[in-house]
Amino acid sequence: MGKDLHSLIRLRDYEVDECRRKLGELLRVEEALLEARAALEEDYRREETFAREHPEFGQTMGAYLTRYNDQKDQLTQKLMAIAQAIEVAREVLANAYKELKTVVLTQENRDRQAREERDRKEQLFLDELAQERYRRRQRKDPSSSPPSSSSSSSTDP
Repeated sequence: MGKDLHSLIRLRDYEVDECRRKLGELLRVEEALLEARAALEEDYRREETFAREHPEFGQTMGAYLTRYNDQKDQLTQKLMAIAQAIEVAREVLANAYKELKTVVLTQENRDRQAREERDRKEQLFLDELAQERYRRRQRKDPSSSPPSSSSSSSTDP
């Protein structure tokens, strides 16, 4: 496996987006079902009021109640099923996000380690250059001593 996980991060990010999209669709379906249930309840209140105000139509209320109860039961079953599907979709989304976060953190650690290694090599190179410069100066002027750390007026850049 290569050191670069960016393509895997893009894949995991896409999976998270897909899970969010599916969850959003399920939430919209749930909202539509809740609105349908509210409309059914409102329709029931109107029919009940009409039946009280017009007793001659009261005999049809029995058939309406049967249809109303059937529709209410169907909506309740659909709402329970969609609630379960939403719960599953939330779990899938949480798992997808956890996988994405794991890969992102792994890549961040790899990037940090590579940066630290690069910085370490650069520092070794700079140290080697400084050491070589010091040696050349010593060869040119062997009588000069190394700069002392207590001297504050050094002429070296």
